Amino acid sequence: MVKLVILIEELDDWSAFNVAWPGFLHTAESMPGLLRETSSHVDSMLYGGIQVSRVHELFFDSLETARGAMASSEGRAAGALLQAMTGGKMVLFLADHSEDDLSNIRKYTAESGAPQVGLEQPAE
Repeated sequence: MVKLVILIEELDDWSAFNVAWPGFLHTAESMPGLLRETSSHVDSMLYGGIQVSRVHELFFDSLETARGAMASSEGRAAGALLQAMTGGKMVLFLADHSEDDLSNIRKYTAESGAPQVGLEQPAE
């Protein structure tokens, strides 16, 4: 799975952004091959060179599908809206995405005999 990650930096006018956001979502959600999406409001930046306020992720089954979606008329329109809404104060990147749930991670760690972080006994 591949995701298009959109990091939106701190903006001067969030009210204008919030008015335009539903239109962006409608356009982005019509991109061919889109499987799902997530949106996050950043609570606090712990480290980094830019102040990110929002994170939006669009998921696709492959890199080719993601690139095709971005090149589509819907993708180009969504990109133009996003550029206008943010004044270019954003970062976009494509990332290979995988995930696992904690129960499976713990099962794998226990079965492999690998040390479980935080569960090692202190040296005596």
